[in-house]
Amino acid sequence: MNLPLDNFRSPPALARFLLTTVLGLILDLWSKSHAFATLAIYSGNDLARSERYAFIPGWLHFEVTINHGAVFGLGAGMRALFIAVSVAAILFLFYLFATSGKQSFYQFILGMLLAGVLGNLYDRLVFGHVRDMIHALPRWPRLFPWIFNVADVLLCTGVGLMVLYSLLPSRSRRAE
Repeated sequence: MNLPLDNFRSPPALARFLLTTVLGLILDLWSKSHAFATLAIYSGNDLARSERYAFIPGWLHFEVTINHGAVFGLGAGMRALFIAVSVAAILFLFYLFATSGKQSFYQFILGMLLAGVLGNLYDRLVFGHVRDMIHALPRWPRLFPWIFNVADVLLCTGVGLMVLYSLLPSRSRRAE
């Protein structure tokens, strides 16, 4: 199987994919670092608790927590599996980019997904867990009790956009 390499030689395609990845990764890592530097209260080297910053009171708060699992904290203690899945996802995203042709919006989506995977992979490799700090809808903790990060936002948004993009008629995608 010959992998098409045209997109790796195309400055516009690479810019859409890699610039989105780099900007998303920078935003994710900076926001985690800033949140933990300003909100975390440590007991020795361990996170003891978090200050809370109400950005939009009752709607959007920032507080830090760590997640040893994956989505919604599932799979705690399965770090090696999550690292392996992340590496496989990275390879798959590069494959999708290589085969994306001239679909510029799709390349942007792939960059968002790659940034999200890399952001959480970095945390797992460096810290042994994922750092989270965004608490949406804290007024309704039973409705949405989860705390997440920018990488999670990029992943969820990227998957949602990919689903919507796949629903477009293929003729519209080819025109792009």
